[in-house]
Order: sequence, then C-alpha cells, then structure tokens
Amino acid sequence: MSESGAAAVDFSYLEGFMAGDRRVVGEVLTLFLEQARLWAPKLTSEAANWRDVVHTIKGAGRGIGANALGDVCARAEAEGEAMLPQVRQALAEAVAAIEAYQAEA
Repeated sequence: MSESGAAAVDFSYLEGFMAGDRRVVGEVLTLFLEQARLWAPKLTSEAANWRDVVHTIKGAGRGIGANALGDVCARAEAEGEAMLPQVRQALAEAVAAIEAYQAEA
C-alpha cells in the first residue's frame, strides 16, 4: 500500500472492526465503491441535495477508516459548497486507495 493510499483509508481500522474477516472487509469496500459511483455526480452546487450526500459520505467514509474524507465532508457541511472540489478529490483518493487495496488482496 502506498503512503497516499494509507493516508486516504486506514484499512487496519476496518480490518480490526471486522475482526479480520477479509470477506466482510471486501464486501464493505465493494459496497462503498458502488455508492461512491452514485455519490460523485451529486457533488455539485447544482444538486439540491449535495449537503445530504456529503453527510452520507462523511459517515460512510469514517465507517471504513477514510478519516480524511470524513473530515473534508464535515468542513463542507460547515463551510458550504466551495468545499465540494475538496470533497470530490478526497472521495477520488479514497476510491483509488480501496481499489489498490483490493488489487493487493
């Protein structure tokens, strides 16, 4: 795992939370990736529910150990739509880290 991938997602957190069950970890990460594909297009100021999407991503990200993503989402909730590019970037970094992790599994 690269340093940037490790920074984007703390996989040891998720592995510990799932008691090391790699099958469950894989399922959770696959679900996150599927959801990320749905969330990404909604991360624009034109989307009326962008705040709801950001809030959802915040919880899901923190749930898998993507704390940087969760933190950026919290800032976007507080600071507004100007933070959406940072949310999109952090989501892309988390997705890339997950894809790399899954490729190594």
